[in-house]
Amino acid sequence: MDGEHDGGYGDRYAGYGGGWSVADGLRFAVRAFVYAVVGGAALIAIATVASVLGPTLALDLYTPAVAAWWTVFTAVVVQGVPFLLLGTVVSAAIGAFVPERVFTRLLPRNQALAVPIAGAAGVVLPGCECASVPVAGSLMRRGVAPAAALAFLLSAPAINPVVLVATSIAFPGQPRMVLGRLVASLVTAVVMGWLWARFGRDEWLRKPTSGSGPTQSSGWRGFSAGLQHDFLHAGGFLVLGAGAAATFNIVVPRSVLDVFTGSAWLAVPLLAVLAVVLCVCSEADAFVAASLSGFSPTARLAFMVVGPMVDLKLIALQAGTFGRSFALRFSSVTWVVALTSSVVVGWWLL
Repeated sequence: MDGEHDGGYGDRYAGYGGGWSVADGLRFAVRAFVYAVVGGAALIAIATVASVLGPTLALDLYTPAVAAWWTVFTAVVVQGVPFLLLGTVVSAAIGAFVPERVFTRLLPRNQALAVPIAGAAGVVLPGCECASVPVAGSLMRRGVAPAAALAFLLSAPAINPVVLVATSIAFPGQPRMVLGRLVASLVTAVVMGWLWARFGRDEWLRKPTSGSGPTQSSGWRGFSAGLQHDFLHAGGFLVLGAGAAATFNIVVPRSVLDVFTGSAWLAVPLLAVLAVVLCVCSEADAFVAASLSGFSPTARLAFMVVGPMVDLKLIALQAGTFGRSFALRFSSVTWVVALTSSVVVGWWLL
């Protein structure tokens, strides 16, 4: 009798979400919440302490450049952590609670049709590029075609309502700038999805699979394991990208950037490059672009279109999730397509 009882108890737990009691579900929900809050708070606390001690140490050592480095590094990390946490929560929830058949039913099997639908769906996720990478990886694990998942990855941080509202506030009385950002970003995402569907190779992309990684389990246990794995994994690459952006800010003199403000042809690619290295969150980049009043509207549009799709921390996140070979190829082509879209849309609207 005891053996039968033990067997039934084990089977009940083997089913994860389906056979658990309410108390089991609540326990894992609380545990996942604690991991998310404590982990995010720990990163923010570390960055905050570093921002306080870093400049102090820099002043003690008479190295103002180090103080500037700490300031930029902290700003990028603190900006990105909340949205990275949002992305990992969404990613873990998709992997643990959403059946694969949901995505296969929502998206057409034809990739040419699935790509624009997935790109337009990016409007529902109010996050930045830090959030889009783990979500795209989770979509691939659930059976979504890579081309559609990549279109979503690019569009989500660029066309969501938070970003568009922020852009309208940064550029008051300029609705064409908001429309230009929406159109150029969506076109870039869809074109990149189609390009990957046509020319992408399997060996370039390290696909997340349902049979590997912590999110293979369902229910609250799978959610908790996936959240821990994705947040710690992506958080490390966020820190790496923030360090690279901070280094660029103290190495390249401001006078070098001022040389290009007078040339319309040079200003656009310059701000497109600047967007890559500054790593400004998509919810805040419109205010940075608005402050660059010496540049043309098209150049500032390019800054806002390129930044959410190609920057140092995003490249690092992509490399950690999908492989370095993919990140280098995909980011390079995305930069060219985003720049071209910005120029065409800027010429048309601005």
